[in-house]
Amino acid sequence: MSTNSRACGILVVVALLSASWSIPEARAAGVDRVVAAPATQGFAADRLDRIASVMELEIDKGTFPGAVTLIARNGKLVHFEAYGFLDGSKTTRMDKEAFFRALSMTKPFVAVATMMLVEQGRLQLSDPVTDWLPEFKDMKVIVEKRDAAGALVRETEPAARPILVHDLLRHTSGLTYTGTAPYPEIREAYRKADISSRETDVSPDEFIQRLAVIPLAYQPGTRWEYGLSTDVLGVLLERLSGKPLHTLLNEMIFVPLQMKNTSFHVKPEQLSRLAEILDTDPMKTLARKEARVEDDPMRRYRKAGGGSVTTAYDYFRFAQMVLNGGELDGVRLLSRKTLEYMLSDHISALAGGGPLPGYGVGLGFNVRRDAGVADSPGSTGDVSGGGLAGTSYIIDPKERIVGVFMAAAPTPVKHTQELFKNLLYGALVK
Repeated sequence: MSTNSRACGILVVVALLSASWSIPEARAAGVDRVVAAPATQGFAADRLDRIASVMELEIDKGTFPGAVTLIARNGKLVHFEAYGFLDGSKTTRMDKEAFFRALSMTKPFVAVATMMLVEQGRLQLSDPVTDWLPEFKDMKVIVEKRDAAGALVRETEPAARPILVHDLLRHTSGLTYTGTAPYPEIREAYRKADISSRETDVSPDEFIQRLAVIPLAYQPGTRWEYGLSTDVLGVLLERLSGKPLHTLLNEMIFVPLQMKNTSFHVKPEQLSRLAEILDTDPMKTLARKEARVEDDPMRRYRKAGGGSVTTAYDYFRFAQMVLNGGELDGVRLLSRKTLEYMLSDHISALAGGGPLPGYGVGLGFNVRRDAGVADSPGSTGDVSGGGLAGTSYIIDPKERIVGVFMAAAPTPVKHTQELFKNLLYGALVK
């Protein structure tokens, strides 16, 4: 090879390495996006074709303005389509790269980051959260008792033990959400403190300070109760790392997995890609207030339990990493055993049941206990979840399947989650 040829070759390599897209990223946007012939991955093409007609029917019914659906098996896409519109006025067609408010689909991101820090020896699940959040030192718990006359009364007693990191991951901290709190005293206290930062910009420190003076609904570690646990965990991670949560997740997860469209903030130039909820949806205002993704996240606490925005393909990459046992495209975030531990049921011996029929709770994920009982098909050990704004996902380790459904439709989210799973498994024939 001549000197000039070698020089040209070196320049090409340098240009590739210094480009804004790395080699794995280029692969993610190219080869990985090619949809394989469904039959090669055990799906029937004619059955996958049903998805389009069903989505169009739901759009016509007014369930949502539009949707994006994605299905992959063995890491290969077999279905990736967009339907309808980004907005209720039907002015902009839905695009595969549309942004969606992830809401509770943010929780798995935070759980993975937490367990990465556990693997690094920076914290343990048995650590009390007061190591980083001393505001929770003297927590009280509401209890119901009978007075001397036999009437049911409520009073407070000291927490029997501290809240642990494990409790935050599996929602056994005794914390709840405003709308699902079992006692009116807690609901009113959460509302008055704007604990979810819906009306005002509550800082991370203010969030913890306000929350710590409100009694817990249950003794820590005794009952599963979906609530603010992950949001508290987000502030804990910020204090541990010294970084804002969105920066930490970007460095630990989003950049390594080439999730270019996942963040806690939709920039002005990206707003045209944000899927909007129908004005007729009664939960539109609540969903938008829960995830104020148009605002700079530094103005309030970063909602680890539901503040991110993402795309169908970005979430697929994250879910595929989970399915792969912690690795994607040569980038390993977690060990196989840590992922197995996270996808095990951590609440089977506790009160409170679980989030969905047939599902228990792992660390950041809902985990199917049995093949039956649930409202839709699946496999024992599959992972299923969704976000209040209308999104959902399925990770099935047994069948090596990832499914992602994206729509801006909070009120019918249970309907759309089950509908998508029925369509997905209805197309699986081998």
